[in-house]
Amino acid sequence: MSKSEGRREGSLDAPTRHPLDWRSAEFYDEQPLFEELERVFDICHGCRRCFNLCNSFPTLFDAVDESDTMEVDGVPKAVYWDVVDHCYLCDMCYMSKCPYVPPHEWNVDFPHLMLRAKAARFRKQGAPLRDKVLSATDTVGKLAGIPVVVNAVNAVNRSKSGRKMLQGVLGVHVDAPVPPYHSKTARKRLAHLRDRSAGEVRATDTTRGKVVLYTTCYGNRNHPSIDEDLVAVFEHNGIPMALARKEVCCGMPKLELGDLEAVGKAKEINIPILAAMVDDGWDIVTPIPSCTLMFKQELPLMFPDDADVIKVRDAMFDPFEYLMLRHRDGLLNTDFKTTLGKVTYQVPCHLRVQNIGLKTRDALQLVPDTSVDVIERCSGHDGTYAVKKEFHDVAKKIGRPVVTRLQKAEADHFTSDCPMAAEQVVQGVEGHTANNPMSLLRKAYGI
Repeated sequence: MSKSEGRREGSLDAPTRHPLDWRSAEFYDEQPLFEELERVFDICHGCRRCFNLCNSFPTLFDAVDESDTMEVDGVPKAVYWDVVDHCYLCDMCYMSKCPYVPPHEWNVDFPHLMLRAKAARFRKQGAPLRDKVLSATDTVGKLAGIPVVVNAVNAVNRSKSGRKMLQGVLGVHVDAPVPPYHSKTARKRLAHLRDRSAGEVRATDTTRGKVVLYTTCYGNRNHPSIDEDLVAVFEHNGIPMALARKEVCCGMPKLELGDLEAVGKAKEINIPILAAMVDDGWDIVTPIPSCTLMFKQELPLMFPDDADVIKVRDAMFDPFEYLMLRHRDGLLNTDFKTTLGKVTYQVPCHLRVQNIGLKTRDALQLVPDTSVDVIERCSGHDGTYAVKKEFHDVAKKIGRPVVTRLQKAEADHFTSDCPMAAEQVVQGVEGHTANNPMSLLRKAYGI
Protein backbone atom coordinates (compact mmCIF):
# COMPACT_ATOMS: atom_id res chain seq x y z
CA MET A 1 0.00 0.00 0.00
CA SER A 2 1.36 3.44 -0.88
CA LYS A 3 2.23 5.97 1.81
CA SER A 4 -0.73 8.20 0.94
CA GLU A 5 -3.40 5.58 0.33
CA GLY A 6 -6.44 6.08 2.55
CA ARG A 7 -5.13 9.36 3.98
CA ARG A 8 -6.27 12.91 3.49
CA GLU A 9 -4.32 14.85 0.92
CA GLY A 10 -4.92 18.15 2.64
CA SER A 11 -6.72 19.75 5.54
CA LEU A 12 -9.56 22.17 5.96
CA ASP A 13 -8.14 23.26 9.29
CA ALA A 14 -6.18 26.48 9.63
CA PRO A 15 -2.39 25.95 9.44
CA THR A 16 -0.59 26.04 12.73
CA ARG A 17 3.10 26.27 13.65
CA HIS A 18 4.79 24.22 16.33
CA PRO A 19 7.32 25.95 18.58
CA LEU A 20 10.96 25.42 17.59
CA ASP A 21 12.65 22.92 19.88
CA TRP A 22 15.95 24.65 19.21
CA ARG A 23 17.41 24.11 22.66
CA SER A 24 17.23 20.31 22.52
CA ALA A 25 20.23 18.19 21.55
CA GLU A 26 18.18 16.25 18.98
CA PHE A 27 17.45 19.46 17.06
CA TYR A 28 21.13 19.56 16.04
CA ASP A 29 21.78 15.79 15.82
CA GLU A 30 22.61 14.91 12.22
CA GLN A 31 21.04 11.43 12.18
CA PRO A 32 17.47 12.43 13.17
CA LEU A 33 17.85 15.58 11.08
CA PHE A 34 18.63 13.61 7.93
CA GLU A 35 15.85 11.15 8.69
CA GLU A 36 13.40 14.04 8.83
CA LEU A 37 14.87 15.64 5.69
CA GLU A 38 14.40 12.39 3.79
CA ARG A 39 10.83 11.98 5.08
CA VAL A 40 9.80 15.50 4.09
CA PHE A 41 11.69 15.44 0.78
CA ASP A 42 9.85 12.23 -0.12
CA ILE A 43 6.50 13.93 0.54
CA CYS A 44 7.57 16.97 -1.50
CA HIS A 45 8.70 14.74 -4.37
CA GLY A 46 5.29 13.08 -4.47
CA CYS A 47 3.47 16.42 -4.42
CA ARG A 48 5.58 18.98 -6.36
CA ARG A 49 3.15 21.86 -5.91
CA CYS A 50 6.03 24.14 -4.91
CA PHE A 51 8.03 23.71 -8.11
CA ASN A 52 7.60 27.39 -9.03
CA LEU A 53 8.59 28.99 -5.73
CA CYS A 54 12.23 29.18 -4.64
CA ASN A 55 15.03 27.11 -6.17
CA SER A 56 15.03 24.57 -3.30
CA PHE A 57 12.29 22.56 -4.95
CA PRO A 58 13.65 22.40 -8.52
CA THR A 59 17.02 21.44 -7.00
CA LEU A 60 15.39 18.57 -5.11
CA PHE A 61 13.14 17.41 -7.94
CA ASP A 62 15.93 17.49 -10.52
CA ALA A 63 18.14 15.44 -8.21
CA VAL A 64 15.38 12.87 -7.73
CA ASP A 65 14.68 12.62 -11.45
CA GLU A 66 18.37 12.21 -12.26
CA SER A 67 19.03 9.57 -9.57
CA ASP A 68 19.34 5.85 -10.26
CA THR A 69 16.16 5.02 -8.34
CA MET A 70 14.24 8.17 -9.37
CA GLU A 71 13.20 8.39 -5.72
CA VAL A 72 14.57 10.38 -2.79
CA ASP A 73 16.55 7.38 -1.55
CA GLY A 74 18.73 7.71 -4.65
CA VAL A 75 19.69 11.33 -4.00
CA PRO A 76 23.18 11.87 -2.53
CA LYS A 77 23.08 13.41 0.92
CA ALA A 78 25.36 16.21 -0.29
CA VAL A 79 22.49 17.43 -2.48
CA TYR A 80 20.37 17.88 0.66
CA TRP A 81 22.61 20.81 1.57
CA ASP A 82 22.06 22.36 -1.86
CA VAL A 83 18.32 22.28 -1.14
CA VAL A 84 18.93 23.90 2.26
CA ASP A 85 21.12 26.63 0.77
CA HIS A 86 18.44 27.66 -1.72
CA CYS A 87 15.83 28.13 1.04
CA TYR A 88 15.71 31.73 2.25
CA LEU A 89 12.88 31.15 4.75
CA CYS A 90 10.24 33.14 2.86
CA ASP A 91 7.52 30.80 4.27
CA MET A 92 5.51 30.90 1.03
CA CYS A 93 5.54 27.11 0.58
CA TYR A 94 4.09 26.73 4.07
CA MET A 95 1.53 29.49 3.77
CA SER A 96 0.36 29.23 0.17
CA LYS A 97 1.13 25.82 -1.33
CA CYS A 98 1.69 22.88 1.00
CA PRO A 99 -1.40 20.74 1.78
CA TYR A 100 0.44 18.80 4.49
CA VAL A 101 1.23 21.51 7.03
CA PRO A 102 0.14 20.88 10.62
CA PRO A 103 -2.43 19.99 11.85
CA HIS A 104 -2.21 17.46 8.97
CA GLU A 105 -0.79 14.18 10.28
CA TRP A 106 2.29 14.43 8.01
CA ASN A 107 3.28 17.60 9.86
CA VAL A 108 5.33 19.23 7.08
CA ASP A 109 6.94 22.56 7.95
CA PHE A 110 9.52 22.87 5.19
CA PRO A 111 10.90 26.32 6.14
CA HIS A 112 11.49 25.37 9.75
CA LEU A 113 13.08 22.09 8.71
CA MET A 114 15.46 24.10 6.53
CA LEU A 115 16.09 26.39 9.50
CA ARG A 116 16.89 23.35 11.65
CA ALA A 117 19.39 22.16 9.04
CA LYS A 118 21.00 25.61 8.82
CA ALA A 119 21.25 25.74 12.61
CA ALA A 120 22.79 22.25 12.83
CA ARG A 121 25.38 23.12 10.20
CA PHE A 122 26.17 26.48 11.82
CA ARG A 123 26.71 24.86 15.20
CA LYS A 124 29.04 22.26 13.67
CA GLN A 125 30.88 24.30 11.04
CA GLY A 126 30.22 27.98 11.66
CA ALA A 127 29.77 30.15 8.55
CA PRO A 128 31.92 31.69 5.80
CA LEU A 129 33.27 35.20 6.39
CA ARG A 130 30.97 36.63 3.72
CA ASP A 131 27.86 35.27 5.43
CA LYS A 132 29.01 36.48 8.84
CA VAL A 133 29.61 39.97 7.46
CA LEU A 134 26.26 40.15 5.64
CA SER A 135 24.36 39.08 8.76
CA ALA A 136 26.25 41.41 11.13
CA THR A 137 24.04 44.37 10.29
CA ASP A 138 24.65 46.31 13.50
CA THR A 139 28.42 45.93 13.43
CA VAL A 140 28.81 46.68 9.72
CA GLY A 141 26.34 49.56 9.93
CA LYS A 142 28.20 51.20 12.82
CA LEU A 143 31.54 50.92 11.07
CA ALA A 144 30.29 51.96 7.63
CA GLY A 145 28.33 54.85 9.11
CA ILE A 146 31.31 56.57 10.74
CA PRO A 147 31.40 60.05 9.13
CA VAL A 148 34.98 59.69 7.91
CA VAL A 149 34.32 56.18 6.57
CA VAL A 150 30.85 56.44 5.07
CA ASN A 151 31.84 58.32 1.91
CA ALA A 152 34.58 55.82 1.14
CA VAL A 153 32.26 52.86 1.69
CA ASN A 154 29.57 54.32 -0.55
CA ALA A 155 32.14 55.20 -3.22
CA VAL A 156 33.45 51.63 -3.26
CA ASN A 157 29.92 50.26 -3.50
CA ARG A 158 29.15 52.57 -6.46
CA SER A 159 32.30 51.89 -8.47
CA LYS A 160 32.86 48.97 -10.85
CA SER A 161 36.33 48.34 -9.51
CA GLY A 162 35.05 48.42 -5.93
CA ARG A 163 32.29 45.96 -6.72
CA LYS A 164 34.75 43.61 -8.45
CA MET A 165 36.85 43.76 -5.31
CA LEU A 166 33.83 42.93 -3.15
CA GLN A 167 33.01 40.00 -5.37
CA GLY A 168 36.57 38.70 -5.25
CA VAL A 169 37.05 39.17 -1.50
CA LEU A 170 33.60 38.54 -0.06
CA GLY A 171 31.63 36.84 -2.84
CA VAL A 172 29.11 39.69 -3.14
CA HIS A 173 27.92 39.65 -6.74
CA VAL A 174 29.23 42.55 -8.79
CA ASP A 175 25.76 43.41 -10.15
CA ALA A 176 23.71 42.96 -6.98
CA PRO A 177 22.18 46.19 -5.65
CA VAL A 178 23.77 47.18 -2.35
CA PRO A 179 22.36 50.00 -0.22
CA PRO A 180 24.20 53.21 0.72
CA TYR A 181 25.08 53.95 4.33
CA HIS A 182 24.25 57.15 6.20
CA SER A 183 26.19 58.64 9.09
CA LYS A 184 23.12 60.69 10.02
CA THR A 185 20.91 57.75 10.89
CA ALA A 186 17.15 57.71 11.35
CA ARG A 187 17.58 57.48 15.11
CA LYS A 188 19.71 60.64 14.99
CA ARG A 189 17.25 62.42 12.73
CA LEU A 190 14.35 61.43 14.97
CA ALA A 191 16.18 61.86 18.28
CA HIS A 192 13.44 64.17 19.55
CA LEU A 193 11.16 61.11 19.73
CA ARG A 194 13.27 59.28 22.30
CA ASP A 195 11.63 58.79 25.69
CA ARG A 196 8.80 60.97 24.48
CA SER A 197 5.53 61.35 26.36
CA ALA A 198 2.50 60.69 24.23
CA GLY A 199 0.40 63.82 24.52
CA GLU A 200 -3.20 63.51 23.25
CA VAL A 201 -4.08 59.89 22.41
CA ARG A 202 -7.17 58.55 20.63
CA ALA A 203 -7.42 54.83 21.38
CA THR A 204 -9.79 52.35 19.74
CA ASP A 205 -10.74 48.73 20.35
CA THR A 206 -7.86 47.55 18.14
CA THR A 207 -5.23 50.29 18.47
CA ARG A 208 -4.02 52.21 21.48
CA GLY A 209 -3.29 55.28 19.40
CA LYS A 210 0.35 55.89 20.27
CA VAL A 211 3.17 54.08 18.52
CA VAL A 212 6.80 53.17 19.06
CA LEU A 213 8.83 53.04 15.85
CA TYR A 214 11.36 50.21 15.74
CA THR A 215 13.54 51.78 13.06
CA THR A 216 15.27 48.53 11.88
CA CYS A 217 18.89 48.23 10.74
CA TYR A 218 18.01 49.02 7.14
CA GLY A 219 15.69 51.90 7.94
CA ASN A 220 18.07 53.37 10.46
CA ARG A 221 21.38 53.21 8.58
CA ASN A 222 20.62 52.57 4.91
CA HIS A 223 17.32 54.31 4.11
CA PRO A 224 16.47 56.70 6.98
CA SER A 225 13.95 58.62 4.90
CA ILE A 226 11.60 55.62 5.18
CA ASP A 227 11.47 56.08 8.94
CA GLU A 228 11.07 59.84 8.56
CA ASP A 229 8.19 59.37 6.11
CA LEU A 230 6.47 56.89 8.43
CA VAL A 231 6.67 59.28 11.37
CA ALA A 232 5.38 62.16 9.23
CA VAL A 233 2.36 60.16 8.01
CA PHE A 234 1.48 58.80 11.46
CA GLU A 235 1.78 62.20 13.12
CA HIS A 236 -0.29 63.72 10.31
CA ASN A 237 -2.96 61.27 11.41
CA GLY A 238 -2.80 62.35 15.04
CA ILE A 239 -0.78 59.34 16.22
CA PRO A 240 1.95 60.28 18.74
CA MET A 241 5.26 58.60 17.88
CA ALA A 242 8.28 57.61 19.97
CA LEU A 243 11.57 55.74 19.66
CA ALA A 244 12.70 53.05 22.06
CA ARG A 245 15.71 54.17 24.07
CA LYS A 246 17.77 51.47 22.36
CA GLU A 247 17.40 48.83 19.65
CA VAL A 248 19.57 46.24 17.95
CA CYS A 249 18.95 44.04 14.91
CA CYS A 250 15.73 42.03 15.13
CA GLY A 251 17.73 38.86 14.44
CA MET A 252 16.32 37.89 11.04
CA PRO A 253 19.73 37.88 9.25
CA LYS A 254 21.15 35.62 11.97
CA LEU A 255 18.07 33.40 11.78
CA GLU A 256 18.62 32.93 8.04
CA LEU A 257 22.23 32.00 8.81
CA GLY A 258 21.16 29.45 11.42
CA ASP A 259 22.88 31.30 14.26
CA LEU A 260 20.06 30.89 16.75
CA GLU A 261 22.18 31.81 19.76
CA ALA A 262 22.79 35.24 18.20
CA VAL A 263 19.03 35.58 17.65
CA GLY A 264 18.56 34.90 21.34
CA LYS A 265 21.14 37.53 22.33
CA ALA A 266 19.40 40.18 20.22
CA LYS A 267 16.07 39.21 21.73
CA GLU A 268 17.48 39.72 25.25
CA ILE A 269 18.20 43.36 24.36
CA ASN A 270 15.15 44.28 22.28
CA ILE A 271 12.32 42.52 24.05
CA PRO A 272 12.66 43.97 27.59
CA ILE A 273 12.82 47.50 26.18
CA LEU A 274 9.85 47.04 23.85
CA ALA A 275 7.81 45.13 26.45
CA ALA A 276 8.25 47.97 28.93
CA MET A 277 6.86 50.41 26.37
CA VAL A 278 3.93 48.09 25.69
CA ASP A 279 3.27 48.12 29.44
CA ASP A 280 3.17 51.93 29.18
CA GLY A 281 0.44 51.72 26.56
CA TRP A 282 2.37 51.89 23.29
CA ASP A 283 1.83 49.88 20.11
CA ILE A 284 4.83 49.07 17.87
CA VAL A 285 5.45 49.29 14.12
CA THR A 286 8.46 48.62 11.91
CA PRO A 287 8.95 49.79 8.29
CA ILE A 288 10.41 46.44 7.10
CA PRO A 289 8.13 43.37 6.75
CA SER A 290 10.88 40.89 7.69
CA CYS A 291 11.50 42.67 10.98
CA THR A 292 7.79 42.80 11.74
CA LEU A 293 7.53 39.07 11.01
CA MET A 294 10.47 38.35 13.29
CA PHE A 295 8.61 39.81 16.25
CA LYS A 296 5.22 38.50 15.18
CA GLN A 297 6.19 34.92 14.36
CA GLU A 298 9.77 33.72 14.68
CA LEU A 299 10.62 34.96 18.17
CA PRO A 300 7.31 33.69 19.61
CA LEU A 301 8.04 30.26 18.07
CA MET A 302 11.56 30.27 19.53
CA PHE A 303 10.45 31.57 22.95
CA PRO A 304 6.80 30.46 23.32
CA ASP A 305 6.91 30.62 27.13
CA ASP A 306 8.38 34.12 27.36
CA ALA A 307 5.54 36.42 28.40
CA ASP A 308 7.35 39.54 27.21
CA VAL A 309 7.92 38.06 23.74
CA ILE A 310 4.20 37.32 23.48
CA LYS A 311 3.36 40.80 24.78
CA VAL A 312 5.52 42.40 22.07
CA ARG A 313 4.04 40.10 19.41
CA ASP A 314 0.53 41.18 20.29
CA ALA A 315 1.46 44.88 20.14
CA MET A 316 3.40 44.61 16.84
CA PHE A 317 1.81 45.90 13.62
CA ASP A 318 2.67 46.39 9.99
CA PRO A 319 2.39 50.19 9.51
CA PHE A 320 -0.31 49.98 6.83
CA GLU A 321 -2.20 47.43 8.88
CA TYR A 322 -2.22 50.00 11.67
CA LEU A 323 -3.37 52.84 9.43
CA MET A 324 -6.22 50.77 8.01
CA LEU A 325 -7.35 49.80 11.49
CA ARG A 326 -7.49 53.52 12.28
CA HIS A 327 -9.39 54.11 9.06
CA ARG A 328 -11.96 51.48 10.03
CA ASP A 329 -12.61 53.50 13.17
CA GLY A 330 -12.89 56.78 11.28
CA LEU A 331 -9.55 58.14 12.45
CA LEU A 332 -7.54 58.22 9.21
CA ASN A 333 -7.05 61.56 7.49
CA THR A 334 -8.24 61.15 3.87
CA ASP A 335 -7.64 64.76 2.82
CA PHE A 336 -5.09 63.99 0.12
CA LYS A 337 -3.53 66.78 -1.94
CA THR A 338 -1.89 64.86 -4.78
CA THR A 339 -3.00 61.91 -6.87
CA LEU A 340 -0.59 59.00 -7.40
CA GLY A 341 -1.98 57.78 -10.71
CA LYS A 342 -1.17 54.17 -11.59
CA VAL A 343 0.91 52.33 -9.01
CA THR A 344 2.44 48.90 -9.53
CA TYR A 345 2.90 47.25 -6.15
CA GLN A 346 4.94 44.13 -5.36
CA VAL A 347 3.88 42.41 -2.14
CA PRO A 348 6.93 41.05 -0.26
CA CYS A 349 6.79 37.42 0.83
CA HIS A 350 7.34 38.29 4.50
CA LEU A 351 4.34 40.59 4.35
CA ARG A 352 2.11 38.05 2.60
CA VAL A 353 2.74 35.42 5.27
CA GLN A 354 1.53 37.78 8.02
CA ASN A 355 -2.01 37.08 6.77
CA ILE A 356 -3.24 40.63 7.18
CA GLY A 357 -4.48 41.12 3.63
CA LEU A 358 -3.40 43.83 1.21
CA LYS A 359 -3.43 46.77 3.60
CA THR A 360 -0.79 48.73 1.67
CA ARG A 361 -2.88 48.52 -1.48
CA ASP A 362 -6.02 49.48 0.44
CA ALA A 363 -4.36 52.57 1.91
CA LEU A 364 -2.90 53.77 -1.38
CA GLN A 365 -6.24 53.32 -3.12
CA LEU A 366 -7.80 55.79 -0.70
CA VAL A 367 -5.93 58.48 -2.65
CA PRO A 368 -8.28 59.89 -5.33
CA ASP A 369 -7.61 58.92 -8.96
CA THR A 370 -5.13 56.27 -7.87
CA SER A 371 -5.16 52.63 -8.99
CA VAL A 372 -2.90 49.91 -7.62
CA ASP A 373 -1.84 46.92 -9.70
CA VAL A 374 -0.81 44.18 -7.23
CA ILE A 375 1.92 41.63 -7.95
CA GLU A 376 1.94 38.77 -5.45
CA ARG A 377 5.20 37.22 -6.60
CA CYS A 378 8.65 37.01 -5.05
CA SER A 379 11.17 39.67 -6.07
CA GLY A 380 14.02 37.20 -5.77
CA HIS A 381 15.97 39.39 -3.34
CA ASP A 382 15.16 37.47 -0.18
CA GLY A 383 17.43 38.84 2.52
CA THR A 384 21.06 38.24 1.57
CA TYR A 385 20.33 35.54 -1.04
CA ALA A 386 20.42 37.76 -4.13
CA VAL A 387 23.66 39.52 -3.24
CA LYS A 388 25.64 36.27 -2.99
CA LYS A 389 27.71 35.50 -6.07
CA GLU A 390 26.57 31.89 -6.36
CA PHE A 391 22.84 32.70 -6.05
CA HIS A 392 22.44 36.05 -7.81
CA ASP A 393 21.52 34.70 -11.25
CA VAL A 394 18.95 32.34 -9.73
CA ALA A 395 17.52 35.22 -7.70
CA LYS A 396 17.10 37.32 -10.84
CA LYS A 397 15.29 34.42 -12.50
CA ILE A 398 12.92 34.08 -9.54
CA GLY A 399 12.09 37.79 -9.77
CA ARG A 400 11.73 37.87 -13.55
CA PRO A 401 7.89 37.59 -13.55
CA VAL A 402 7.71 40.74 -11.38
CA VAL A 403 10.07 42.58 -13.73
CA THR A 404 8.01 41.51 -16.75
CA ARG A 405 4.77 42.72 -15.14
CA LEU A 406 6.33 46.09 -14.34
CA GLN A 407 7.72 46.47 -17.86
CA LYS A 408 4.22 46.02 -19.27
CA ALA A 409 2.37 48.07 -16.66
CA GLU A 410 3.08 51.64 -17.85
CA ALA A 411 2.85 52.65 -14.22
CA ASP A 412 3.53 56.08 -12.77
CA HIS A 413 5.16 54.53 -9.70
CA PHE A 414 6.59 51.18 -8.65
CA THR A 415 6.61 50.32 -4.97
CA SER A 416 7.21 47.51 -2.51
CA ASP A 417 7.06 47.45 1.28
CA CYS A 418 10.53 45.87 1.18
CA PRO A 419 13.00 48.49 -0.12
CA MET A 420 15.55 45.79 -0.97
CA ALA A 421 12.98 43.94 -3.08
CA ALA A 422 12.08 47.18 -4.84
CA GLU A 423 15.72 47.86 -5.74
CA GLN A 424 16.11 44.33 -7.04
CA VAL A 425 13.09 44.71 -9.35
CA VAL A 426 13.77 48.18 -10.79
CA GLN A 427 17.35 47.21 -11.57
CA GLY A 428 15.90 45.39 -14.58
CA VAL A 429 13.42 48.06 -15.68
CA GLU A 430 14.56 51.23 -17.42
CA GLY A 431 12.86 54.44 -16.35
CA HIS A 432 11.67 53.24 -12.95
CA THR A 433 12.93 53.99 -9.45
CA ALA A 434 12.19 52.14 -6.24
CA ASN A 435 9.56 53.87 -4.11
CA ASN A 436 8.48 53.02 -0.60
CA PRO A 437 4.67 53.02 -0.19
CA MET A 438 4.87 55.16 2.93
CA SER A 439 6.84 57.73 0.94
CA LEU A 440 4.13 57.67 -1.73
CA LEU A 441 1.45 58.18 0.92
CA ARG A 442 3.38 61.13 2.34
CA LYS A 443 3.58 62.57 -1.16
CA ALA A 444 -0.18 62.15 -1.57
CA TYR A 445 -0.76 64.01 1.70
CA GLY A 446 1.52 66.83 0.53
CA ILE A 447 3.45 66.90 3.81
